[in-house]
Amino acid sequence: MADTALLDTLEPEVRAPSGSPDLVPLDPDHPGFRDPVYRARRNQIARLAHDYRTGDPAPTVEYTDDEHAVWRTVYERLDPRHRSGACREYRDCVDLVGLPRDRIPQLEEVNERIRPVTGFRMLPVAGLVTARAFLEFLGDRIFLATQYIRHASRPHYTPEPDVIHELVGHAASFAHPDFSDLSAHFGRATRSASDETVERLARLYWFTLEFGAALESGAPKAYGAGLLSSVGEMDRLPEAELRRFDCETMASTPFDPTDFQPFYFVAPSFGTMVREVRTFLGRYSD
Repeated sequence: MADTALLDTLEPEVRAPSGSPDLVPLDPDHPGFRDPVYRARRNQIARLAHDYRTGDPAPTVEYTDDEHAVWRTVYERLDPRHRSGACREYRDCVDLVGLPRDRIPQLEEVNERIRPVTGFRMLPVAGLVTARAFLEFLGDRIFLATQYIRHASRPHYTPEPDVIHELVGHAASFAHPDFSDLSAHFGRATRSASDETVERLARLYWFTLEFGAALESGAPKAYGAGLLSSVGEMDRLPEAELRRFDCETMASTPFDPTDFQPFYFVAPSFGTMVREVRTFLGRYSD
C-alpha cells in the first residue's frame, strides 16, 4: 500500500519546545491546560502513537474508569441527537459498526468492523498533523486517529480531535461506501496538489466531511464528523446560520477549528453533496 512508510517518521504538526514536558503541547485555552494529571495522561497515550511502527497492530490503550465515564456521558447525550438530527446515511451504518456505548473501543477493534466493508482502517497519530499528510493518507484508506479523550470538565466540546471525535464522528461513517469513497477521493486529489490547492481542499473537507449538513425531509441533518461528535454543535444546527452549498465558496472560506462553528453549508441532499464534491475533486485527482 503506497505511502504507509510515512508512518515511521510522521511527526505532529506542532512539537513541544525544548524543555517542555508535553509531547504535543496544549493551547492555553484548552480545558485541560491547567490540569497536570490530564496533561501527563494525554502525553502517555500520545507516546504510544508516537512510537507506533508501520505493520504493527494499533496500540492498545488501557483506558481508566474516568475516561470510560466521559465516553458514556457523551454517547448518552449524542445518541438521541443522532436519531433526530443525523443524516440517514450515517444512521444506516451506526448499527453495522456497533460502537459500544459503555466503554471506549480500541482502534483495532473498530478496524475489524470497518476494514472488511470498505477497506478503511484507523491508525494512531500523536496529535495534529499537516493538512497534506492527513488528506494524503485518506487516499490509501487510512485515517490517522488520536486515542486520548477530551477533558472531563467539558465533555460535550473539544477544541481538538479526540477519540470520541475520531470514532463516533468518523469511524462509523467509514462503513458507508459514499463516505469512504469520498474520503479516499480527497486523498487522491491532494497527492499532486500545490500547497495553495491543499489549503482549498482542506477547507472543502472541513465544510463537508467535518461540519457538513444536508436537507432531509426539509430539515438540515448532520453528516460531518465534527457535528456528529459534538453535543453542542448538534444542538446548534437547527437554529444556526445555514449557507447555500457551493464547493467553490467552501474551498475559499476560512474556518476556525478552536470554537463552535458560526455557520454551516447545507446541501440539497446527501447524494447531491457527494456528486458535487466528487466533481470538484475530479479537477485534481490523479
